[in-house]
This record gives sequence, structure tokens and C-alpha cells, in this order.
Amino acid sequence: MPMQPGSRLGVYEVINLLGSGGMGEVYQARDTRLGRDVALKVLPRDVAADPERRARFEQEARAVAALNHPHIVTLYSLEEAGDTLFITLELVHGETLAARAAREPLALPSVLALASAVADAVRCAHEHGILHRDLKPANIMLTPDGRVKVLDFGLAKLREASADTTATAVTRLGPTTDRQVVLGTPDYMSPEQAENRRIDERSDIFSLGVVLYELATGQRPFKGRSVASILSSVLRDTPPPISEVNPLAPPALAEIVRRCLSKDPALRYQTARALHDDLEVLRQQVETRATPVASLVEAPATSALRSVAVLPFLNLSPDPENEFFADGITQEIIAQLSRMRALKVISRTSSMRFKKRELSLREIAATLGVATLVEGSVRRAGDRVRIVAELIDAATDEHLWAETYDRRLTDIFDIQADVALQIAGALKAELTPTERARIQGPAVVDLEAYQLYLKGHQCFQRITEDQLRRALEFFERAIAIEPRYALAYDGIAWVYVVLALGHGAGTVKPREAYARARQAVTLALESDPSCGDAHGTLGALQFMADYDWAGAERSFRRGLELTPGSALILDAFGLLLAAEERFDEAIAVQRRAQELDPLGPVRSSDLATTLLRAGRPDEASREARRLVEIDADYPVGHATLGWICIFQGHTAEGVDELRKAVSLSPGNTVFLAQLGEAFGLVGERGEALAVLGQLEQMARERYVMPYHFAYVYTGLGEHDKAMDVLEQAVEERAGGVYGIKGSFLFTALREHPRFKALLRKMNLDDRYRSQGVRLPGGLLGSGLKC
Repeated sequence: MPMQPGSRLGVYEVINLLGSGGMGEVYQARDTRLGRDVALKVLPRDVAADPERRARFEQEARAVAALNHPHIVTLYSLEEAGDTLFITLELVHGETLAARAAREPLALPSVLALASAVADAVRCAHEHGILHRDLKPANIMLTPDGRVKVLDFGLAKLREASADTTATAVTRLGPTTDRQVVLGTPDYMSPEQAENRRIDERSDIFSLGVVLYELATGQRPFKGRSVASILSSVLRDTPPPISEVNPLAPPALAEIVRRCLSKDPALRYQTARALHDDLEVLRQQVETRATPVASLVEAPATSALRSVAVLPFLNLSPDPENEFFADGITQEIIAQLSRMRALKVISRTSSMRFKKRELSLREIAATLGVATLVEGSVRRAGDRVRIVAELIDAATDEHLWAETYDRRLTDIFDIQADVALQIAGALKAELTPTERARIQGPAVVDLEAYQLYLKGHQCFQRITEDQLRRALEFFERAIAIEPRYALAYDGIAWVYVVLALGHGAGTVKPREAYARARQAVTLALESDPSCGDAHGTLGALQFMADYDWAGAERSFRRGLELTPGSALILDAFGLLLAAEERFDEAIAVQRRAQELDPLGPVRSSDLATTLLRAGRPDEASREARRLVEIDADYPVGHATLGWICIFQGHTAEGVDELRKAVSLSPGNTVFLAQLGEAFGLVGERGEALAVLGQLEQMARERYVMPYHFAYVYTGLGEHDKAMDVLEQAVEERAGGVYGIKGSFLFTALREHPRFKALLRKMNLDDRYRSQGVRLPGGLLGSGLKC
């Protein structure tokens, strides 16, 4: 008979009955000694009366009590009061998964988060030598604050000696004289458990697969009107694939469940850790993509007036060396404004092109696609600074706001924040409390360190080996003064990313460069977790160096939450999406980056490349030709245009453009190698071999990326050699190897078995979308296969 509220077991006062089953009753009780509520599980009297069973029970209880996991209900103690044996457990408020699923279906992200949590709990128990034996929705609790708790770990084993038969203990009569008990719930049993064979960790994995199938489809995989018919279904039936029952379920989930539900334990996941890892990867992918990319990059729904470009502030200081300081003021105001989602703010790269003011304000605004412009000047003398800033309506030449700051140099950070807030106010841009707090936040940077950072950033913009080295020196000196300077650490990280991509004449190998970049960006985020730039840099490292596509996307999204106006983060995010062949999303992201940086050559060249990868050569051609007109000395522009011409069938023009790229950057092997590939594709084998010889000679003197050799071998039709160096490039993270999946430069290798294996190694699916570039018929004679 159940105990009544108010009755006591030792120091525990019973509050109410929570439930009952084959292992006795469960009560909510008050521990009067410690002043906390607990759950009491009162065990059947026959367990306490049998010394052997009691000893086994105590041994198992000690093992379960040793488990320490956030998703496992904690077993506090095994106690006795009179002739009553009971367990004290963590009291979990909430409802069972069975009750929740009966009330309403769970969304896919919730299903995966829940399954991942349970699988990790199972992993923990298995690694401590404990099986559950009765995993089912009724043994999984959901708390009001969203936590998952698995009940009864190890307790199913405690029923093994019990002769009781309950709804969760199915009796099987065998040829032996003793009655054997098959423990568990029929609907969730593994085949080996149903046949009362020896079970191991893989039995729990089968049961978890049943739970996951039920949550994903709303129905159980094994059915029957009786215990016998359910067990027969478990032993013999193959349930319909999840994708047939729920067409919205992702294929990866169907594959995970299929493996869990294999009749043969050898074909299941062999460990709960492996199952958890696959569930976690899928969960992260689903959660990452739950918010459409388009919603992250769409222009703010504001009036056209709320678009602004900050023109380079004029240096009025007597010392021309202070020009870097004026440029730094410009850069920092742009950075502050870029944190405001309600504004469209043109990036520094495009704004700085108007330093000489060769066009009228109206012409500049039209070129940049904005309604307003910020002009200003900086005069620095000793420890004083005078800054004049004004906001102008470009169409009417009306001054919307103006201010003069005549302050001490140490007030520079307050001035920059005030300018940004005044501009936002004049444009009636609504700021979130978080945006305002970040802009108004106290400056923690030493003034000398700040000036060193500005010098480093100015050097970095020039992207030459010498200037990159100088940038590193300035950033490192800034950090020596200000050890928690997040932007300086981020600057170091980006220098090493650029060096890893091949802009250092082979002086730093990619793996070493990426390792240094990761160290720097880690310190940046430790110094300032809200640094959006650093989150974007981390995203670049995650997919370029780690092939962690889901993790990179999360980092980019976080970076854009903190700095929605960053063209750099948007562009890098677009590279990731293009590498995954998510071309429509990539183009949307890169168009937004170009909108914020309309004159930035990197944005336009990356967009043109993605358009070509997506099989849209005419659009790619327009972008590339526009880029070459804007910046005739940018080698990437000529290389991009060259490949577009080749794929449009204009091979002579294409080769000429690639020659221009080589002449503009003679020490950069990427353009030389691409020229060599082009020679091979158009039938100029001798020229291609000559380029190969040049690269081999360079490699005897310095590091040349194996990725670049892969270009030439592909053009020559030597596909096995191309695969040899591509495999090396993947190991070394050399150059742009992260983008090989949809690259038009490796179309000939797509069906090569080693290429497909390489994509799997890089965590990239080896299936290709129907969209993408196709070589013109005239090139098929070169041996290139589509």
C-alpha cells in the first residue's frame, strides 16, 4: 500500500506519490536533515529480503551513484528504514518525453538537441560500464527550463533477479527449469534483448534509435496488438525509412536511425560516442541553417536616407606622418557605424578611394550608392586633437549635423563614439540597447597601443609581403603595451590567414600560418568575446584550416550579429557557401558585401568567381569587366576575367588576361600556375610544360604550394599526378584548397574516385548539384572530361 503524505522514512518526510512500477513506488519527499526535496524510490520487499539480490542491488547502486552528468538524474544514496529499502534521487520537475510528444510534435532542432543530449548521457554511462536496458520516452524527463534528464540508469539491471512480471518486464519461457525474464519495454527492445541473448552497449543504441524514429515520424517503428506480435516485429520487420514517413526529415537523420535500428549489432553504431558525434554535427547544421541566410544579409527596412559613407578625414596636422592617425579616425567611425543594423555603411576600402576628392559629393554618393556623406578633418598637436565632423545630404548639400571637438588626445575614443551616435541620431536610426552599450562602452586601450594598431592596419591594407611583415610588427608592439587588445590580435590573425593563402612568397607554410592565426584569434576572443571581427576571422579559420563547415557558419553568423555591416565577414561567409555549392546563398551574401564595398576589388572578384562556379558566366563576365575597369592593376581581376573568357570559348582573350595577372604579380605562383593550366586546356602543351618547369625550379628555392602544381597537372590531363598534389594540399591546407568541391579549375577531376574520397576527408559531400560550369565543346579535345 502506498505511503501517505506526512509519513516518514528515516529523515525523509513523504510529500506525495509520483508514480509506481515494477521497481516499486516513487515519492517526492523532504530531506529534513538537509532541507531539500528529493525523489524516493521504495524498492519491493523481496529485494530487501534476499541477501544475494540485495548485494547485487547495492553494487549496482554504487556504480550508478558514481555517474556525474548533466543529463543523468543523480542517485544520492541507498538507504534503509526498518525493513524498507529505498533510493534517494535528484528530484526533477517537468514532464516525460512521452507526455510531451503525446501533447505536441517536436520541431526537428528540438528532436536533435534532445537526442544528442540523451546519447551523451548514454555515452557517459557506457564508459562507466553501465547499461540502461530500458531507454524509452517515459524514462526521459524534460524540465521547464529546457534541460533533458534520463531516469533509471542502471536500475533495469536491478530487476533481473525479480520474479515479478510487469508491463515493462516481459516473461519468456524457455527450455530451462527457471523462468527467464526479458527486461525492458517491448516497443523499444533490441532484437537480442527480445530473445534474451547477451546484450551490450549496442542494445541501448538500438533503443535510442527507436525513440528517435518515433520523435521524427510520430509513430513507432515496430508495431503489434500484443507483446508477442511486437517482439516478432522487432525481430523480423524493417520499418519504412524516415524519409518515406516524414519527407521533411533530412537524409542524414534517416541514415543515423537506419544504422541504429540494424538487426545485426555489428552494423549499428559501435559506441554511443560515435552516435552522439553524428547527432551533434547534424544538430549544429540544422540549427545553423534554421535562420535563412537571406535574412542575415537583407538591407535594413529603412528609408534611403539611412545610408552613409564616411569619407577619409583630412590630415591638417603639421606632421604628414599623422596621416595614418586621420585614416584611423575614419576607420574607427566606420567600424562604430557598421555595428548598427539600421544603417547601410560603406566599408573603408571603397571610401578611401575618394581621399583626393576628385569628384563632387553628389557624384561620390551616386558612385557609392548612399544618400549621405560624412566629411571631417583632424589636427593633432602635442597632447591635443581637434576634430571637425559633419553629415551632409548629398542630393541637397544640406548639413544634417556638424560638430567640432577640441579635446585632449586621450579623449579620442569618446569622440569617435559620440560622432557615431550623433550620426545615427541625425539619420533617425534606431539602435538596440546592446548596440548603444557597445558603442558607448569604456575604452580599455592605451593610446600608444591604439596608434600602433592604426599603423599596423594601414600596412595590412597594402597586402605585400613587406607590408604584411610591418603590420605584424606594429600589432605585436601594440599588444606588448595593451595585452588585451582584441583588434590587434585579430589583425595578427588576418595577416597569417593572408600569408597562408599564398601572399608571402612561400616564407611561411600554411599549417604554421594557420596555427599562429588560431592562437591570435583565440586571444582576441578571450580579450573581447563581443568582437565581431574576431568571430568572422575564426569562421574563416574553421573552414579554411579545419574543414569545419558548420562551426564556421556559426562563427560567421555570430560575427554578423555583432557587426552586421562588415563586408569582410560577408565576403568570407560567401566563400564558405560557395565552397559548399550553396551558390544562391553565396551570391546573395556576396552581393550584400559588394553593396557595402562597391569599389572593393576583392568583393567583386569573389562575386564574379562564385557566379562562374554557379554556371552564370554572362553575369560573371559583367562583374569581372567592371572590376578591371575600376582597378586595372588588380591581378585577381584579370585572372578571374581570363577564366570567364575561357569558359565562354574566348580562349585567346582568356590566356591574355591570365598573362596580365602574372605580369602584375610576378612572384605569386598562383597566377603562373593558373596560366599553365590554361595553356594545357587550350592545347598549348609545350607552354604548360614550361610553366611546370618554372614552378619546379621555384620549389627548389622556396615553398611552392602543391595546390598550384595541381592546376598545371589538371590542365595537362595528368589526373593522377594532380590528385597526388591535391591530397598533399589538403593535408597542408595549402592555398584555396578548401574550395575544390565546386571549383571550375578541377572539373576534370570530379569523377575521379580519389577526388570524391578527398571531399569526404574534408567533410564535404561528394555529390554535385546540377548547376555549375560546363566547358565549351572546343576544349573537350584537350582530354578534359566534364
